[in-house]
Order: sequence, then C-alpha cells, then structure tokens
Amino acid sequence: MSRVIAFCFLLLASVLGYLHIDSRPIWAPFAVEYPVNAAQQADDVPQAIEDTKSAKNIKNIASPKIAQPSLRIDWLPDTGAPSVHAASLIALKDGAIRAFWFAGSREGAPDVVINTSVFDPQAARWSAPTVVMDRVSAEKGLSRYIAKLGNPVPARMADGRMQLFFVTVSIGGWAGSSISSVISDDEGLTWGRPQRLISSPLINLSTLVKSPAVTFTDGRLGLPAYHEWIGRFGEFLRIEVSQVIDKRRMSSGRGAIQPVIFADGPQEASAFFRQTRPSSQPKQIPASETKDAGQSWTVTKDLEIPNPNSALAALTLANGTKLMVLNNIEAARYRLVMVMCEPNSTQWRVIQVLEDDETLLNNLHREFSYP
Repeated sequence: MSRVIAFCFLLLASVLGYLHIDSRPIWAPFAVEYPVNAAQQADDVPQAIEDTKSAKNIKNIASPKIAQPSLRIDWLPDTGAPSVHAASLIALKDGAIRAFWFAGSREGAPDVVINTSVFDPQAARWSAPTVVMDRVSAEKGLSRYIAKLGNPVPARMADGRMQLFFVTVSIGGWAGSSISSVISDDEGLTWGRPQRLISSPLINLSTLVKSPAVTFTDGRLGLPAYHEWIGRFGEFLRIEVSQVIDKRRMSSGRGAIQPVIFADGPQEASAFFRQTRPSSQPKQIPASETKDAGQSWTVTKDLEIPNPNSALAALTLANGTKLMVLNNIEAARYRLVMVMCEPNSTQWRVIQVLEDDETLLNNLHREFSYP
C-alpha cells in the first residue's frame, strides 16, 4: 500500500512539474539594435592584443583600421565614504546618464548605502549624490532583517520605467544573498517599495547580481546572476517586472561567477566571467555561449586574458564594437585596462590603461577593481 501511495505522489509531482514548465512563457529572441554578423563567432580561441607593455598570453596582431572610441574621464561625486564600490550606469531619456554605486565605511558594513547621481552632458557635471536605498529602508520595504546591501544594477523595463536590482543579505556573508529590486516612474527621482525576487527554491539564498541585463523582443529582461554558496556559477534569470519566470545555468562547478553578456544576434550571445578557480587552474577569463537566446549555455574555451579573481564590465557600442574593462593581471588588482573587440572579429586588444600601480612595491599597490 505504501508503494502505491508513494507512486501516486510521484506521479502527481511529475504532472505538476510538467504543468509548471509548460506554463512558462515562450522564450523570445534577444532584442539586438546594432549591426551583427553571426559569422564572427569562430571556434578558435580569442587572443588578446596589447600595443603597450607585453603581458602573458597577450599577442600583437595587426587589425583593420577602425575609429577609436573617444575617452573622457570623470569622477563620481565624493560622498565622504572611505569605501566606494560597484558603480553602474544607465542612459536617461533626455540624454543624461544616471550612475549608481554603494558606499560606506567598508564593504558589507551596516552604514553602506546605495547612492545615485546624474551626469548632465550639456553642463558637463554630476549632480549632488542622493541615497536610493540604505539598510533601514530596505528592512522596512522588504519586511525582513537586512544586515548589508550592495551591487546596484539598473535596467530599462519594456514600459519605459527604470528598475534597479540590488543585493541584500540577512544572515552570513555574500553567499547568503538574495536579489531585490525597486522601480521608478520618473527616471530615478523617486522609487517604489522594494520587492524580493524569488530565484531559488532553497530558501531563496545565494543569488547575486553584478552585471547589466539584456532585453528580449517581448520586453522581458534577461538578468545575468550568480551563486556563491556550495557552487560558484553563473545563472541567467528571465525577469518579468519583479518576478523570475525562468532561469538557466550558464556555467558549472566553482570557477566562474559574475557573468557579463554580449548579445551577438537574435539567438546568439557570449558570456565572460570572473574566475574563482583554485591555484592549479588557469587564471584567465572563463567563457560560455548560447545559440538559442539564453535557453541553454555551453562552456567554451577561455578568453586568454589574465584575470585575478576580479569582476569585468562590458558594453557594446552602436556599431557593434565590444568593450570590456578589467584587471588583466593574474594576481592583485592594481592594473585596470579597457579592451576592445572590433565588429566581425574575435581579437581583443588593450586600447587604454586606466590605472596602473605596477611601478610601486607590492605593499604600496592600490586596488582598482569592480568596474
């Protein structure tokens, strides 16, 4: 009799599982707005190119002439906090740029707040910073204890509103995180009540966000996330407003977190990761790709640029040129560079050294990271 009951429960669970999977919205293509060429995805290993000092695994390879991106350096406004981390940007409807970052006495401290400021391109200056979220306001909005918060990531919703994802921790370290979000109807001047994303059936812990979302043609968002508890891997969340309607694994094991995504076409995208590998494995950038708009991801050969267990930032220009900012050294974080991959190419080359404390002694090196 017990076997019959167990079989009935198993059958019921199978039916409910099938209905849940079958009820998920049809997967849509990526919304790609710049020129693409699927032929640019080659099977050979991409090589990095640098025309300044030589570095391990970096080669000098001739490349076609292309207009260099113009570079302008502006500092975010000072809030007086000794520790500033995880800056992110979003374009506003009027052509301005809104920045978000978190700051406090140290990373993970109770006094950490998420700040925002707007850069006016006409006046060429940043507005006075304001606080979007602090620990107390997060507690009130989410109705739960919050020990720390961080990693703000803005996104544009299908209806034009702005959504800000961020990480909160109630207990333990960052491995105990979950993702929450707030929505603004006025380009970030005011914000609604925060909502917690349910991304994991296991008490909804150990899901973090760091990198910008991609957009699907149906208006939904594809948010790259990652886990740090038990495993360390990337995950692709399909978001509708403040609800996770689907998710797919982007990597496996304990060696790749904080994915950044380049949408190369309606169905194709490549992802690069911060490596968290043991000392016996290569200290370079893990990679994966999708050919079905993120429904499945395949681990590919590493991008042969050194990575010292540090985050990347990625951006695609209007002409399809790809940019990344990263630490291209195997240890420490004292060197920060911008690398570029031209359209229809798999070759990356350094186009700007942003920070470099290489000439200083090891104990004097400053850290430039988390772009």
